[in-house]
Amino acid sequence: MAQKYEGLIAETAQFHGHNNDLIGGYLARPLGPGLFPGVIVIHEIFGLWPDIKEFARTFAARGYIALAPDLYWREGFSQFTDPSEVRASLQNIGGIPDLRFVADLEGAASYIKTLPTFSGKLGCIGYCAGGRNAVLFACNTNSLSAIVDCYGGRVVSDETNQNSPVPVTQMMSRLNCPLLGLFGKDDGNPSPEHVAIMEEELRKHGKAHEFHSYDDAGHAFFHPWRPNYRPEAAVDGWQKVFAFFERHLRS
Repeated sequence: MAQKYEGLIAETAQFHGHNNDLIGGYLARPLGPGLFPGVIVIHEIFGLWPDIKEFARTFAARGYIALAPDLYWREGFSQFTDPSEVRASLQNIGGIPDLRFVADLEGAASYIKTLPTFSGKLGCIGYCAGGRNAVLFACNTNSLSAIVDCYGGRVVSDETNQNSPVPVTQMMSRLNCPLLGLFGKDDGNPSPEHVAIMEEELRKHGKAHEFHSYDDAGHAFFHPWRPNYRPEAAVDGWQKVFAFFERHLRS
């Protein structure tokens, strides 16, 4: 019996986002006729660094079309060689408007929907600031069938400004797909108190969700090239992510 063919391709992609701007991203997808579910992979505050591209390839190897949009494409932050430079530059320009994040992510969703091997079901996962933007997007779109928030900071926040005029927790009544949340109990943003507030808000509005918080884990515990990495939490977290997407994107 012939062995089942396996293969994937990863490449730079471009699609239209906010104001119809042409922006870039990193597309990893299985080769073969499909059909395959899609996953939008949202980067951290540091931008589209190699770790996020590795995560996209991980999803592609599992049979998903994965697109990691570069949400800082217009700012040209890919020129930086130190992630701290990205954070400083963001602070200097006052951050990115939530409206732009949502429109760019909708553009990423629309791009995946045009691919001939797309199955019709789309999920979203975000890490750190990307976790917050994943929840933000999920509360402002009808494109998603599932969302994963990996320790997204500032989902719970009283701070509002011109770029973020409404706290994300106040949008959760509009969430219309299941949410998986993965957190570290030693994290300060989101803290265990923040996680409890999020869960209370989701319960209040009857939103399908499951939250898991890990002992001896703080922020960015998924990343094996950082001191924050916690292998046991990361391995279990990946298993939960794969099982969650399997249930909601393949059924």
